Amino acid sequence: MNEDMPDHKIVLNEHVDIKHLDGFARLRAYFLAGILVTAPISITIYLTWTFLRFIDKRVTALIPNQFDLFNFLPFPVPGIELFKSILSLILVIVFFILVGWFARNFMGRLLYRFAEYIVDRMPIIRNIYGALKQIFETIMTSQSQAFRDVVMFEYPRKGIWALGFVTGITKGEAQRLTDTEIVNVFLPTTPNPTSGFLLFIPRKDLVFLSMTVEEGIKMIVSGGIITPPDRTDPDVILSEPDQKNGNHKKGKNKITGL
Repeated sequence: MNEDMPDHKIVLNEHVDIKHLDGFARLRAYFLAGILVTAPISITIYLTWTFLRFIDKRVTALIPNQFDLFNFLPFPVPGIELFKSILSLILVIVFFILVGWFARNFMGRLLYRFAEYIVDRMPIIRNIYGALKQIFETIMTSQSQAFRDVVMFEYPRKGIWALGFVTGITKGEAQRLTDTEIVNVFLPTTPNPTSGFLLFIPRKDLVFLSMTVEEGIKMIVSGGIITPPDRTDPDVILSEPDQKNGNHKKGKNKITGL
């Protein structure tokens, strides 16, 4: 039953007996399992610490030395650097909250529109600003259709399937010049999903999957090594909680021949 299971996963599975492994195989399994357990945690802690240090350096640089209270401590305090980093992150969050609050009132909206008016008169800069603004508005607005569905479609030719994300319903000239309803689909690259291609695909040619966007991204980043479970399988549907807006599409589309 467990013949195809890697040794390190056998060790991590508490329901599997590892007595059948010989001495070297057991040590190898323990070693790989140790890496599997330690690496994600260590990398997460390292990236979190790096991010906090980055924020701390940027915020600390804005505070004059005479106003930095940590410079007046009579003795070194253990963990002070971590505390400063967390405090800097809190200050950044408070700053964004205050900016958002200010932008919501009359004076803030007036200054915001005036700043946009100035930027709109600057060539090149206005294009960069406009593109970034549209991207952030699309990603952060709760009512957008950005990355709401994971789909499969035949690309770059018939018989070869690709994984992509629906980013919205096609509108404007692109839709007007076509005879069928088309959908905006982002086709990411592996292992860097931040780059890719924008495709306009007829809705009838899309196969909507039950996996979540997070699972789709993991699959793309891992190059297919991480494969989410098939939630159209009755056993999986009964054993797993619903993870996508309260319901899944079950068996709506099937790929002939797969």
